[in-house]
Formats: sequence, structure tokens, C-alpha cells
Amino acid sequence: MRLAVFASGSGTNVQAILDAIDAGTLPAEVVCCVSNTSDAGALKRAEAHDVPTEVIVPTSFDAPASFGHALLECLDAHDTTFIALAGYMQKIPPNVVDAYRGAMTNIHPALLPAFGGQGMYGMNVHQAVLDYGVHWSGATVHLVDEEYDHGPVVLQEPVPVYADDTPETLADRVRDVEHRIYPEALRLFAQDRVCRDGRTIWFEDAPRSCTALTDSE
Repeated sequence: MRLAVFASGSGTNVQAILDAIDAGTLPAEVVCCVSNTSDAGALKRAEAHDVPTEVIVPTSFDAPASFGHALLECLDAHDTTFIALAGYMQKIPPNVVDAYRGAMTNIHPALLPAFGGQGMYGMNVHQAVLDYGVHWSGATVHLVDEEYDHGPVVLQEPVPVYADDTPETLADRVRDVEHRIYPEALRLFAQDRVCRDGRTIWFEDAPRSCTALTDSE
């Protein structure tokens, strides 16, 4: 797996991915780190691991397709085979989704399909969870499609919500889960163990012999 990581913020999930590779538990190479902002902490984490970095600013382009073309050129230049969105605060253009359909994942700090969609990111999600009064939140790794937080679920893990939680305390517990399940999900893809039928995803013990991810919705 030649992995491109996309991030806009501090990059703790990028670090978790890099750490899993260093530990030998994720058979992948991070070939580039892409951000929409030059001050993203994720870029410094990547540079510390000698990972090439790219800053591609969406507002520099006149249309989503042009922005997507610039992303695809970057990905092609690094021979990218898989994309991991890790706190990337931009919608992926349709031409990039098409090119990496079934080979692009995102991590969301809630149990999708609850508390997902446009505007549901970071502390906004945790505040919404607390406002609604649910007893469980969690983290979700999902495939990326043309809609926000809509693609099929790959892995999920619940996190309890306590009566005295703040968005920050809940975020800390959810983040711990994110850092564990995101490298695990990528490992399953890297080992060619992910199978899919429509929106249902399961994992084979051996390399998959089922329908390719790109053949389904």
C-alpha cells in the first residue's frame, strides 16, 4: 500500500498511522502528506518521518474539477494506491472520488450515520452528541463517496458518554479509539482482506476472492 494521508489540523491520526508503520503492524508506506493549509501540524509530523508534503489550496482553483485535477497530479506523482483522510477539512472533488473509489477512507468522531454530514467535524460533533443526550458515541472508519460521511462503514467502536462530559473530555476518549481503529482498518485493506457487497463490508481471513470494491455501489 502506497498511502497518501490528507490532513488539515494537528495530525494525530497521521501520527497514529506513521507509528503503526514504524511498529510493523501496518504494511504500508506513506508516500505523501497533503494539506489544504500550510500551517497544519500534520505536515510537520510527516516531515519528521521524511514523508514528502504537499499544500494544495482549493481556493487557488476556479472549480472543484480543477482542484481535483491538481490533487490527482500530486497523487500520480507519488504512485499513490490508497488515500487516508485524517482530519481533512475539504470535500474531496468527484474526479478524485472516482479515481480512488474503494481505495479512500475517512475517520469520523461519532458512530455514523448519527452525527454526520456537512458541518459535523471536530468539537461540533462532540457538542451535538452531548446536546442530544445519547449514552454512546464512538469512532467510524468509512469509505469515501460523493456525500459527507456517507460511504459504507469499515470499522466502528463505541465510546461511553458520561453525564459530566464536556466536548473536550469526550473528544479525548474518542480520539484514543480513532488512533487504534484507523491503522487497523488500513491494515485490513493493505492485506487485501476487505470484501464488500453494496453497503455491507466484511473481512476475509485470507486475501479476498470476492467482488472488488469498485464493482459495487
